[in-house]
Amino acid sequence: MALYAIGDVQGCYRELMQLLKQIKYNTDRDMLWFAGDLVNRGPDSLKTLRFVKNLGDGARVVLGNHDLHLLAMSQGNLKHAEKDHTLREVLKAKDRDDLLEWLRQRPLMHHCSERNYSLIHAGLPPQWDLATALQCAAEVEAVLQGDGLREFCLQMYGNEPGRWSNELQGMERHRFIINCFTRLRFCDSQGNLALKEKRAPGHQPSDFYPWFAVPDRASRDQRILFGHWSTLGYHVSHNSWCLDTGCLWGGKLTALQIRREKPPRPVQVSCGGYKKP
Repeated sequence: MALYAIGDVQGCYRELMQLLKQIKYNTDRDMLWFAGDLVNRGPDSLKTLRFVKNLGDGARVVLGNHDLHLLAMSQGNLKHAEKDHTLREVLKAKDRDDLLEWLRQRPLMHHCSERNYSLIHAGLPPQWDLATALQCAAEVEAVLQGDGLREFCLQMYGNEPGRWSNELQGMERHRFIINCFTRLRFCDSQGNLALKEKRAPGHQPSDFYPWFAVPDRASRDQRILFGHWSTLGYHVSHNSWCLDTGCLWGGKLTALQIRREKPPRPVQVSCGGYKKP
């Protein structure tokens, strides 16, 4: 069995098919991990969502910010709906309820103890070790998968609170967790988030670090795969691998082959680009 972790697809279905052909993907024997943001901005969110859903147990998917945005729109939060016309096809589809139900059952974090890798969409604050990260993910997953989905989606957006405390409760706690797993790029050594910083490292304020480079972060011994950061591109450091190589923006779509006794191996296909940076 081959295992591949794939970066942000964002509705770029054609490129996903090209990538799977490139790696000689076999549905009967291979496993795919998706680092979130299956949908939005690209031309074929509906096709992409249907395809990955139909992979069943052959795929592991974590939620990204654009996936959560689709769920928020479905629950009546239209705060950014004018920018996301590519999601309307999903919301009008005859199988929309099945697709959305499947999507909200996806986790925020997948950890494979056999391979010793974890998959997330964005980042982890420096205070969280693996156990804390999995616990925090499970807290919000229970809300997304339960009766509180609508209320959560109506209050999801926002940059506060900006720093982790185990004393956080309710929506403040959940919003911080969501922001880390689906939006985080930079934070300082104390874990204060810089959610508005989206460029590559080197442009942020001097006291902020890429989340994976914070000195002595509690998860530094964990091997973490993530996406979300197209301006960073394919990047390997501090026991972490960034898989978002900007397919949507004319970059590449990346699959990282996770091998048992060898370093991970990236495979990429070039993308025409559907949006301008």
